[in-house]
Formats: sequence, structure tokens, C-alpha cells
Amino acid sequence: MSARLAHTFRDDSLRERALSHRSVGARNNERLEFLGDALVNFFVAELLYGRYPDAHEGELTRLRARLVSEPALAEVARELELGDQLRLGPGELKSGGHRRDSILADAFEALVAAVYLDGGWEVCRRCVQELIEPRIEAAARGDDKDAKTRLQELLQAHGLALPVYELAGTQGADHAKTFEVECRVGALEVRVQGRGSSRRAAEQAAAGAAIPLVQARLPHAARNR
Repeated sequence: MSARLAHTFRDDSLRERALSHRSVGARNNERLEFLGDALVNFFVAELLYGRYPDAHEGELTRLRARLVSEPALAEVARELELGDQLRLGPGELKSGGHRRDSILADAFEALVAAVYLDGGWEVCRRCVQELIEPRIEAAARGDDKDAKTRLQELLQAHGLALPVYELAGTQGADHAKTFEVECRVGALEVRVQGRGSSRRAAEQAAAGAAIPLVQARLPHAARNR
């Protein structure tokens, strides 16, 4: 399921600009990305400072770095389905720019700045914290592997065959296509689907949906191996 941005824009031109890559021309998101980078870093630092009162500066710095890294923010952007909403020039469209981590992470930071300018400090803080807070425990454990890797390692640890991913279908125009992928774990009779703006994103979504089902069925599987 996609995450939701907890803000409705009063000035929709701010949202549009935040999602406009420099390849579309002068009215792009680079200035907003500059501001959003600072805001995201501050709000994540504030969140960690309050959550871990006994952690020293080095620990907090390393944890923040994981949470605000380009891949981490790109994953947040994917959950918000920003790739489907990006405005890109023809060259970036053809090269799959809407799937690139750097473009997605920058768009997320620009969107944070747009929320700040549209709704103010407290609204922006709430939006960032609601999106980042669920990721803190995994980052603190160093468990920042993607869903496909975690599912594969979970199955291998119990001697089970790797999952099978199969493209179930696509929808939409070429520049805004949605992919649907099925993930099957035959030994546990798990069969789920995931959607995303690329086949890779759909596979990750399907793997993420499969993990809790696999975990729930593993004790039974272990007893019968």
C-alpha cells in the first residue's frame, strides 16, 4: 500500500514545481531541493535527539545518515509514488528518470520544502516525522536491506526455495506506466501481488507484502520439513 503525504496543498503550484525536474526547464525543483535537504536533516535530527536521549553524537549522526541517504529517501519517494507524478524532459523520460534514486530523493526533499512553504513549520515537521519514524527501528538495527533481499535471506535461512516473481500486467501510458508483479513462495503457499512505477518497484512491493505471510507460516513449515 502506498504511503500518504499528510498535507493538502493550498497552492498547488508549489507541489507542481517540487515535482519538476531540471530537464523540463527553468521552473524546476532545484531551489526547493536545497531548502528541503536542510529541513529533512533538521527534522530527522530532532526526531532522533528526542527518541534516543542517551545516544552520543556519533551514534545519532550515523543513524541520521542512514535515514536521509539517497537510497532511503528514494524509497520514501517510491512509497509516495512520486515517480508517477514527476515532470521530466523527453530525455529523462526515455532513460527512465522517474525510477532513478537521485531524482526521486531530490523530488522528495523538494516536496518537503513545498509543504513547508505552503503549510508552515509544524505541518512540515509532522509530515516528515510520520514518513520517517516507522523506519527508525530498522535503521537502528542496521537492517536497511531492501524487501527482496530480506525475503530471500529469510527463505534461505529455513532451507526453502527462492521466491518466483512474475509480471502480472501493466497499465497506463508509456511515460506513466504502472506495473503489477506476483510473488510466489511455493513451499508456503504464499501468493501476493505488488504494484509500482517500475517492475523493480513492483517486485519490491510484492516482496514486502510476502514477508509477514512467510514469517507467519514458517513455524508450521519448520515442523514439517
